[in-house]
Amino acid sequence: MGNLLEVEAKQETFSINLEQPQKKDFLSGAQAMMECLLAEGVDTIFGYPGGAIMPTYDALYDYIDRLNHILVRHEQGAGHAAQGYSRVSGRTGVCLVTSGPGGTNLITPIADAIIDCTPLVCIVGQVKSTLLGTDAFQETDMIGVTTPVCKWNYQITSADEVPEVMAKAFYIAQAGKPGPVVIDFTRDAQASKMTEKFEYKKINKLVTYRPRIVPKQDQIEKAAELINKAKRPYILFGHGVLIAEAVPELLEFVEKTDIPCASTLLGLSGMPIDHPNYMGWLGMHGMYAPNVMTDQCDVLIAIGMRFDDRVTGDSTKFAKQAKIIHIEIDPSEIEKIKKTEAPVVGDAKEALKLLMPLVKKGDFSAWKNEFRKLDAKEHEKVTLRDLKGEGKIKMAEVVAMLSDKTNGEACIVVDVGQHQMVTARYYQFRKPHSYIASGGLGTMGFAIPASFGAKMGAPDREVVGIIGDGCFQMTIQELGTIAQSGLAVKMIILNNNYLGMVRQWQQLFFDNRYSFVELKNPDFITIAKGFGIEGHTCSERENLSASLDTLLKSDKAYLLEVLVEKEENVFPMVPAGTSVSEIRLE
Repeated sequence: MGNLLEVEAKQETFSINLEQPQKKDFLSGAQAMMECLLAEGVDTIFGYPGGAIMPTYDALYDYIDRLNHILVRHEQGAGHAAQGYSRVSGRTGVCLVTSGPGGTNLITPIADAIIDCTPLVCIVGQVKSTLLGTDAFQETDMIGVTTPVCKWNYQITSADEVPEVMAKAFYIAQAGKPGPVVIDFTRDAQASKMTEKFEYKKINKLVTYRPRIVPKQDQIEKAAELINKAKRPYILFGHGVLIAEAVPELLEFVEKTDIPCASTLLGLSGMPIDHPNYMGWLGMHGMYAPNVMTDQCDVLIAIGMRFDDRVTGDSTKFAKQAKIIHIEIDPSEIEKIKKTEAPVVGDAKEALKLLMPLVKKGDFSAWKNEFRKLDAKEHEKVTLRDLKGEGKIKMAEVVAMLSDKTNGEACIVVDVGQHQMVTARYYQFRKPHSYIASGGLGTMGFAIPASFGAKMGAPDREVVGIIGDGCFQMTIQELGTIAQSGLAVKMIILNNNYLGMVRQWQQLFFDNRYSFVELKNPDFITIAKGFGIEGHTCSERENLSASLDTLLKSDKAYLLEVLVEKEENVFPMVPAGTSVSEIRLE
């Protein structure tokens, strides 16, 4: 059983008023769990019932008018849906599953959420406390299994623990660098009664967990001094800017200083794509100029990003000429990969607010023109080739046309592979929280469940899942969830009958030895119709525009399959283990 963290401060108190309560009037642990979720403002749960979580599902029956439960078809789908919900709404995603295989099926989303900093509270059923350690039916040590991949976990063995543990769970999931929390809920704790009146106290601080929000002033001043002296400054911002809701502050900072900026893959949509200071995104399949110019800047301002290997390539060669300012809420990320001249530990929003009055108004027109010269080279060698409209339909054509038809304002959920990188390159993101992807873990099968989770989190937005044919088959069963829930999720399969990214690597780096990457795919449209979802296949360029119109005009879920070039490669590309300056355009 995990150790309880000491509570230092509390915000709001929620209680159930019972006059002179008798023991029979006390809430069960399962009922207390429902009240905790309501107190935290939860409105949606993604889950799948089973034996060890049955008392909690029985309690949920009395709360269905206040808690919307989405019945998934596999527990992995619950986790990814909760991720999609959280990423677009900024709220903590909640999932509810049973013990044993129910819990272990949730491991991939938990691991995905910890590396992409997504706040989740995962409630997992467990056998009775008297059976723990006996290898009882569907018993799995979820504390041991999840410890390496979650932010905190705790096993509840008494109904009285529920309010305090859940208050901590939601606080820890959201505070500092967000992440997943796992609550292992024994069956007897669910079924038994509390011995005291239910009272829920939301907390905003723990003695043993104090993430710094406001940076130290001396760190801010040192960073400002470096920025003001810089001749060729460059901003790289990541997912942390979106998590901190620091998009307005970043925009204000960029416009005052005139510093060119680029995003990581998960930082996409953190800056309007058409802003004159936004140079694109960088990384293994990022844009040419943002990658190359990291080796030309003299001061590199990293905001809410962690120098992942997909960003840096060979980290020993990455921006080695530059003085680095690293704004990061997690101190363990500072100097983990790159030596930092000026660390700034704190929330990105607060850091940018403090920097604003200290930085000078700048004019870096000549420096920005250096980026644009390289843009022209990429446009000639890559963009024109991708969009020239010859031969089979290209993935880029589909994404570019979708972007035009949605004015760059849809919420785009992608899976993992070539289609993911093409979407990042050709969709013109104009609203924050619009590119939802499995970044650090690279989980195939992410997009279908994350799409309906995103639609639950942002019901008024157009949500479009762009998915490869291999990825689609990883979680194809979740079409049933979409159909049953009635969510108007739009899905596009870019079908090349290959595991495209693996095939590309085999072609470029393994002498064209295509080892088990060609797919014999099913009839996706017939399968979708079997679930009650309409759709059609587009194989000709002249039908693509009308096909996308049909997809977007549907007021229900819809699947569009587009047959694309089979052996198309995605460029630019930084080969693994090389410097970003060695980026290839072909």
